[in-house]
Amino acid sequence: MQAEWTEEAIQRITTENATLKQRVRQMTADNRTLDERLKAARSNLRLADSTVR
Repeated sequence: MQAEWTEEAIQRITTENATLKQRVRQMTADNRTLDERLKAARSNLRLADSTVR
């Protein structure tokens, strides 16, 4: 079975695909930033913990 796509449907899907790709890029960057902040917080906690002992 072959679906027939209208030009409007193709344009809508293409636009949505581009939007989703941009969201993935942004979320990947956000995730990287949060991961770096988490690593820094863990490091600070280890340092503070060793200082208290």
